[in-house]
Amino acid sequence: MLPAAEPAGAVGAGTDPVPGFPGTTVPIRPLSFRELLDLPFALIQANIRALAGVSLAGLLAAEAVIVAVTAGVSGLTDGSDAGTAWAAILSTAAGAWLLRFVLRGTTVALGLATVGGAPIGWRTALGRCGAVFGPLLVFQLLFTLVGVGVIAVGSLLIVTLPLALIWLGWLRARRWVALPVLFVERTSHRDGVARAKLLAEGAEWQTTGLWMAQRALGGLLAIPLLGIPLFITDFSGTHRWPVIVLTTAAVLLVTAFSELVEASSRVVCYLDRRCRREGLDIRIPIREAR
Repeated sequence: MLPAAEPAGAVGAGTDPVPGFPGTTVPIRPLSFRELLDLPFALIQANIRALAGVSLAGLLAAEAVIVAVTAGVSGLTDGSDAGTAWAAILSTAAGAWLLRFVLRGTTVALGLATVGGAPIGWRTALGRCGAVFGPLLVFQLLFTLVGVGVIAVGSLLIVTLPLALIWLGWLRARRWVALPVLFVERTSHRDGVARAKLLAEGAEWQTTGLWMAQRALGGLLAIPLLGIPLFITDFSGTHRWPVIVLTTAAVLLVTAFSELVEASSRVVCYLDRRCRREGLDIRIPIREAR
């Protein structure tokens, strides 16, 4: 169980009330929409070394596999443009999926430990991910299937795509705090999702707006990063492998950043919903028996 806030209150910036820990934390109280947008970055800042290390290791490993798979398929197809392109696209999609899976669990574990006043390292975070590996994997698989399904149906007509994205955001909002529930309450995936829906009741559209704002932020980051390969080819000419490496690395980098923000946001929203629906921030003094 997460502890209630100290009388002085935990803050998202400035001096951290957790003794001996100089990072930033999240206030354990109901939060405004602006705070729901801002405080995920406070959690990232508090665990920047661990998150940067896991992200960099995951990105390099995924990129190495992508290049190896693409090169292997290119060799088997005698350098076919179509074969090389599809190998790069599919291997990048698989690498991004695995990178999100690792970062999602690690970020939630680190964030919950931080706001609980007992920060942990990346090894402990990965160990806690292993403890909920089954429900975490089921969540990731269903998360992907729902996203692909909704976008596929919505993209049949151009005019329905914006509505499909809003619908997808609403579906995401209902399960937004499922991962923190799995880590804190150690329950099954089904029970964790049911609990998440209960906590999210009444805040679905607010969380949908939060989800859409984060997608917009990821899009703004993606534009300059994905434009780097095109910029390089303007003066160096089109060289297949440098462009493939730069493009796939940019996709992985955007994926990693977006997942860090999203997973941290899940922790912040979990605290907000617990405070609003269950009074997590209410301290009940215990009187000593006479």
